Amino acid sequence: MPTTSYAIALGSNRRGRHGSPEAEIAAALVALGGVIAVSPVLRTPPLGPSKRRFANAVALIETDEAPPALLARLKAIERRFGRRRGRNWSARVIDLDIILWSGGAWGEPGLTIPHASFRARDFVLRPLRAVAPDWRDPVSGLSVRQIAWRHAKL
Repeated sequence: MPTTSYAIALGSNRRGRHGSPEAEIAAALVALGGVIAVSPVLRTPPLGPSKRRFANAVALIETDEAPPALLARLKAIERRFGRRRGRNWSARVIDLDIILWSGGAWGEPGLTIPHASFRARDFVLRPLRAVAPDWRDPVSGLSVRQIAWRHAKL
C-alpha cells in the first residue's frame, strides 16, 4: 500500500508510567512514529462520569498501513500504555482514535473512518483544525475549518 496520511486523536486523563497526561501524549507520539504534525495539547473537561480533565491533541502521521492494520497497532500501543478495555467514559492513560485518512471513507465492523463523532467534539475539532484546517470530510465534503465553525455556532 502506498504511503497515506492519517489524523489521529490522542487523549489522556490519567497518569501512567510516562507521567502526566501530557507526558503520556508525548510518549504516544513517539510510539506512533511517522508524525508529520502535532497540534498544541488542550486541557478539556471530561465527557461522561470521569472527574479528571483530559489532555487532547491531534497528530498527522504518514504510514503505509491500511486502516485495519493501523487500528490494530493503535490498540496495541494503548495496551502497552496500560489502557483497559470495557470501561467506556472512564479515566484512561491513553486513547488513540483514527479521525480521518487520506484514502477517504472506510467502513467495516469495528472501524469507521471518518470517526463517527469527530464533527461534534470540540476537543477533537480544535486540535484537528490547528494541523489540518483544509482537510475535507469525505462524508460531508466540508473542510475541518468549516465543520469547526459550524460546531462553534451550535
